[in-house]
Amino acid sequence: MSKFLNEIKKPGIFLCDGAMGTELQKRGLAVGVCPEEYNVSSPKIIKEIHQDYFNAGARLVETNTFGANSLRLKFYGFENRVREFNIAGALLAREVCPINSFVAGSIGPLGEMIEPLGEISVQHAYNVFAEQIKALQEGGVDVLFIETMMALDEAVIAVKSAKENSNLPVSITMTFELGKAGLRTPWGVDIKTALDALSQLGVDIIGANCGRGFDEMIEVVKEMKSLTELPILVQANAGLPEWVDGVSVYTETPEVIAPKVEKIISLGAKLIGGCCGTTPAHIKKMNEVISNLR
Repeated sequence: MSKFLNEIKKPGIFLCDGAMGTELQKRGLAVGVCPEEYNVSSPKIIKEIHQDYFNAGARLVETNTFGANSLRLKFYGFENRVREFNIAGALLAREVCPINSFVAGSIGPLGEMIEPLGEISVQHAYNVFAEQIKALQEGGVDVLFIETMMALDEAVIAVKSAKENSNLPVSITMTFELGKAGLRTPWGVDIKTALDALSQLGVDIIGANCGRGFDEMIEVVKEMKSLTELPILVQANAGLPEWVDGVSVYTETPEVIAPKVEKIISLGAKLIGGCCGTTPAHIKKMNEVISNLR
């Protein structure tokens, strides 16, 4: 068993990092610029973000590779730089990773629809994920974080590719929102259907990320905990962004999320961190909540 899986089997809550994209925007990333290219052109900024999260108490940071697959990178003309961007992203995180802390390889959706709804074949999708997965493993990540999945077929392809093209632990998180039909992904997938399908593939960690904020994530964890024995990972957005003086502002401050984090932990989440809009200050507050619970 991997060192990472041994670590999360220990008693206590495992703290992950917060957002990468919104942190990059704060530090100068312009609209229309490829975030993953920063792994090569602006490595100092990437390392500073990772370091800030470790300093805030995170035990794990995710690589700046969420969109580092050939289909997404093609938008910027970088489709031939998949291996370069992923290895660089892994090495940057590894450079600042303390002893007994970890690096997760971030893998997001492909950004294209898969057949029969789209033109991307199942095999092509599998191969695109495989290219990124192999590069992240080569770069030295400890675990793969497949995240922000909304279509179950794409999530299944990603997990299969991860299990068959690496020997790393695999975490899968989908994005759920509360509507008239209950908790569903934007593609209409309910939690039980997702957990049943993904658990059968041998994932090591399951959970949810992104979404509308920590309040809805409380409901997600309630339902997940009743359906699975797997460790549950939670990474919520800091609410929904609002336009304030021409700037996108996330309204759930570290103080606002503190009691919600405590509730999520009490319901049975094993790993917790943040998604869009969360900052090192949010992770520091989560660390305080965890310390107080001890």
